[in-house]
This record gives sequence, structure tokens and C-alpha cells, in this order.
Amino acid sequence: MFFYASKIISPLIWPSSIIAILLVAGTVLLLAGRGVRWGRRILASGVALLLICGLSPLGNWLLLPLEQRFARGPLPDDLTGIIILGGFETGPITRSRNMLTTNEAAERLTESILVAKARPQAKVIFTGGDAALVGPADNGIASQVGQYLAAVGIARERLVLEGASRTTHENALFLARLLTPAPGQRYLLVTSASHMPRSIATFRAKGFDVQAWPVDYRTTGWGDLTTFFDAMPAGLIRVDAAFKEWAGLLAYRLSGRSSSLWPDHAPGAGR
Repeated sequence: MFFYASKIISPLIWPSSIIAILLVAGTVLLLAGRGVRWGRRILASGVALLLICGLSPLGNWLLLPLEQRFARGPLPDDLTGIIILGGFETGPITRSRNMLTTNEAAERLTESILVAKARPQAKVIFTGGDAALVGPADNGIASQVGQYLAAVGIARERLVLEGASRTTHENALFLARLLTPAPGQRYLLVTSASHMPRSIATFRAKGFDVQAWPVDYRTTGWGDLTTFFDAMPAGLIRVDAAFKEWAGLLAYRLSGRSSSLWPDHAPGAGR
């Protein structure tokens, strides 16, 4: 139920969606000739938010704290496994073209390969399925990822592939059932930097001793707090991405799916 509610409700409350609703509602009121004063106010509010979200550094302000929360530490020598969160693959194209096709989050895969080669004793664990509202969650993407990892030199006996999870919560839950994490086992968690706080808190709640290995940065650092966007779509995309993660942090904590609203760097901290 949580999955379906999030998929249906979340897109409606994204900043870009709210802006679109305001612009359409204001325009309709003006064209209808009724509630002209309110129509002007609503339309003006939509235009103002469009300019603020699309061109101002607001998206950077929202995203930077998430991306800066976890920095890469030294790579542990005694890694039990390297957990790669899905989301870097484009399912429909991968299936139709019969080849692994990636999106802008491809560093989740490429950086994991480098770590896997540096720590050959560690298991290489992929988790991710199809998050679409309809159709089976396990769409064969995990198999494609496994084939790719094997093709670049990762031994098949090192691979653990989980292809049924649709959310970060299910990533952690299904892997916990599959791997049964135990004290003393250490896992490296590889995902987008902005997604790392929610991911760390979620995996810790399921008993994993995870160390963050953030990738897929969208900002350069704190200097971006004063950087304006030269194209509205770029600013809106960043605001939406940040809003999704902040809302996810709150929703996961309130629903008991994570160990902390704002996880600390040390495993087990902030519970």
C-alpha cells in the first residue's frame, strides 16, 4: 500500500507539479471570466514559483545538505559485500534492445566495478526491480546487470542479484532476507549522493553495517549556493529531486522504515 500511495501521491505534490497546477488554474479562471482577481493571484504565484524554482539556486540549497552529508572514507579492507542500488538502468530500453542501458546515475555501476576490482574478496550485490505501478517488479534487469558485471571481469560466484524490490525499503528488506547480515560483516553502500542519507538509515534499520560510498553528484560543493541556473528545466529537475529525497526521509522515518531522520556517519548512530 505504501508503494502505491507514494507512486500516486508523490508526483502530484512535487514542486513542478504544483507550479503547473497553479498556472493552469489561474489561466482557466481568467479565461472563464470568473474570479478574475483570484485568477491573477494564482497565475502570478505560479509564475513566481516557476522563476524561483527554475532559475534561482533553490535546488542547490535543497540538494547540497543531502549530498554533503556523507563523504567517502577509506575503503575498508575487510568488506563483506558491495551493495549497488538500482536506478541507474533504463528498463524499457534495456529489455527492448537486449543490452544494459544506463541513465545519468550510471556511476552507481561504474564506481562499484572499480571498488569490486579493488576488493576481490567482497560479494558484489545488486538490488533493484521495476518501480512501475503495473507489471511485475522483477523485469529481468538484475540478470542484465549480472551479465554486464561478469563481462567486465567480476567472477559470477561473487554476484548476488535481487530483482524484485521496487523501493529503497524493499532493497534493504529483501537483501536482509537474502543475506542475513550479522555482526562483524561490513557492507559498502553505493548510491547517488543525494539518496545516501535515506539509504543509510534504511539499511541500518534492517541490521546492515553499511559504509557510504556516494556517487552521482549533481553539485560541485557549497559554492553552488550562489549559482543560478541558465535554463528553467535544469532548476526544476533539481528542486524536484531534492524535494523527493527530503519527503522520503520524513516519510520513511514516520513509517518506521528507517533508523533515523538524519543519520550520522558512524554505523548504528542516530537511532
